Amino acid sequence: MDDYKDYEYTAYNKKLLENAKELRKHMTLQERHLWYDFLRKYHMKFYKQRPIATYIADFYCPEAKLVIEIDGSQHYSDEGLINDENRTYVLNMFDLEVIRFSNHDVNTNFEGVCIAINEKIKERIEILEQRKDEGK
Repeated sequence: MDDYKDYEYTAYNKKLLENAKELRKHMTLQERHLWYDFLRKYHMKFYKQRPIATYIADFYCPEAKLVIEIDGSQHYSDEGLINDENRTYVLNMFDLEVIRFSNHDVNTNFEGVCIAINEKIKERIEILEQRKDEGK
């Protein structure tokens, strides 16, 4: 039942499901590394290639309302930066925080990426619990 509520809250987009399934089959090496060596076994549920609104998030944790994006070189062009800014803006409208790491980060500092994700999740959970206590 909680998943159903999450679908409504994040504008889960079933129209993107087939595309998301294809992306799951063809994850980048860096996405695979992060998924199989960290997120898949994380103590909170993560989804890979999650359709949200008009986008497909690389990784999504509903409990922390956190989206993790792993960016390849196309994200650092002028167009890529604008597209990422727009994506972040839309996801923020659903009270989702977006954190980004480059493929290079995952390749050269995997432990640091995992530590940063863990710290961000702790921060998000704390913020969300405070909001709940305040009745927001």
